[in-house]
Amino acid sequence: MAGYIELGKKIYDMNNPREVRRMAVFVARSILHNSGMQTIINYFDSNAELKKFIEDTPFPIEQVTRAFFYKGSTFDERCKLVREHFDFCYNTLKPEYAFQINSINRPFMDLWTWEFEGQIVRAALGFGTGQRKEGLSSVILYLGEKEFYQIIFWIAKDKQGNDSLWIGAMQGPNRDEAKDIIKRMTKACHGYRTKNMILYIIQAVARSLGLKKIYAVTNEGYYANNHVRVDRKLKTSFSDFWSEAGGNPTDDSRFYELPLVEARKTMEEVPTRKRAVYRRRFAMLDEIDNSISDSVKNILK
Repeated sequence: MAGYIELGKKIYDMNNPREVRRMAVFVARSILHNSGMQTIINYFDSNAELKKFIEDTPFPIEQVTRAFFYKGSTFDERCKLVREHFDFCYNTLKPEYAFQINSINRPFMDLWTWEFEGQIVRAALGFGTGQRKEGLSSVILYLGEKEFYQIIFWIAKDKQGNDSLWIGAMQGPNRDEAKDIIKRMTKACHGYRTKNMILYIIQAVARSLGLKKIYAVTNEGYYANNHVRVDRKLKTSFSDFWSEAGGNPTDDSRFYELPLVEARKTMEEVPTRKRAVYRRRFAMLDEIDNSISDSVKNILK
């Protein structure tokens, strides 16, 4: 018990009464799952790089004790998910980058930049403390210094043993002028919607990492209810968007399988009057692909 208390003090702010209560719950849950907790702690202690990481960012050990990642996740499933994510990162990436993209204390790594109305739009890979309910890493699309869109994810094997990227959440801008900005940015992106852009970016990341599949939580799979309004109507329908993006339901209603590559119309399928716009759009997407491929190539072992 003393070990869990000391660990809890590293995770929670002991000057905040609410955090103190959470720490007490963490200790109780850890004792309840003592065998599994010792296994996950030993996992991070078994490797010098993993030990270094968990001393910097101890949150994965907390995450396995809470109903995070997707609805109905079990303690054992969360432990397996965490181990597979870090196994993949540290087996595939140079240690310093595996550390960087999963640590809450390291800067995000730029993947692609673009200028929009005098501001820099950039896609970056990393992790923030406020994202740990839905995943272990994230891609954020910034407008200037402000977060605009984000996809939070983890990497784990699917039922067939494929290394796969799992999207725990996709979140858009939460600001008064968001609709107008999205409208202007979509026009500047040659009619390409911003939420499609963040999905395109995560698809490019998955391909560059050599992952075989992409899955995403559905309305039924989202662990929380903050995508549901007070009147129980959806603010955001994950399932509808995944379907629009070419995704298909799996045998688990909590997840859709998404394509690794976004389908493109051929020029013959595009009306003549729109072909110039589509060529510019495809050129922009190719630029995103190339930039992300080059960025990820530099961090692979």
